[in-house]
Amino acid sequence: MEGVIDALTRDLLTREAGFDWTVTEFVRVIDARLPPRVFYKHCPELLHSLKQLPVATPSGVPVHLQLLGSDPATLAANARRALELGALSIDLNFGCPAKLVNRHDGGAALLRNPERVFNAVHAVATALDGEIPVTAKIRLGFSNRLQAVACAQAVQAGGASQLVVHGRTRDEGYRPPAHWEWIGRIRHHIDIPVVANGDIWTLEDYWKARTLSGCCDVMLGRAALADPWLAPRIRHWQATGQRLPETTWRMRAEVLKTYAHLQCQKLPERVVTSLVKQWLAQMRQGNAEANVEFQRLKRITRLDDLLHNLVVTETPETSYA
Repeated sequence: MEGVIDALTRDLLTREAGFDWTVTEFVRVIDARLPPRVFYKHCPELLHSLKQLPVATPSGVPVHLQLLGSDPATLAANARRALELGALSIDLNFGCPAKLVNRHDGGAALLRNPERVFNAVHAVATALDGEIPVTAKIRLGFSNRLQAVACAQAVQAGGASQLVVHGRTRDEGYRPPAHWEWIGRIRHHIDIPVVANGDIWTLEDYWKARTLSGCCDVMLGRAALADPWLAPRIRHWQATGQRLPETTWRMRAEVLKTYAHLQCQKLPERVVTSLVKQWLAQMRQGNAEANVEFQRLKRITRLDDLLHNLVVTETPETSYA
């Protein structure tokens, strides 16, 4: 979720009750202990800890800090720095499928060797010494699923307290389907809680993912951007057994307008225009109406024009007595 889940987006997505916690974009760790400003950039919620406030979104949903890297010692040093800055937990990213990240030995690249996964998790857990939890996210492997279980076991053996599994290999990228049944295989081989992730776009997907994986919890990524009301709809269904109405285009458009107005307080108009279009592109996934709107709006270059055209006012029908 690099480049799309910043603090403002986390704020907007958690204003309606639905999420138990959120995670930052990854902080890229290479060969040095990063200065505090890097952590504050990725996770400005850490500044709350300076005032003895929770590290959370404005609505009170906890924010966990994610690190991505491959060198155990450097990951450990930066995890310790994050702890000193007030981090609630450290999440380790072994799932990113981006070619650039993988070429630089990050994300899913480590899934080729479960021992490397273990070394990274163990180094971070040792450095934190139980003061805050360590969690991790993996895929079902790099090119195949042969070491999916071994990688999950390495995460547990290294000292993680929870594992999120995206139900595809790195080479499968985001091509459907997500193999939720494989997440279930992993769950049967480890004792820490497993969270299912991947292709959960609707209430029906949520139920199928839980059923096939056996997991009690799921993580939403791209789907939370595509439908900002999906998590609240899941939570409402859990609590009442009733379905809330589907998210309309007008509801999506209002989120985009709010997002744009807030981003304009700190970013140039051209950058905000690009960011709004980026989120709009995410919204079209799995929703025909949003895709039609995306095609209508994608060539607009001025922010004012884009926001003005997000919702076309329908002409009232004329009635005759």
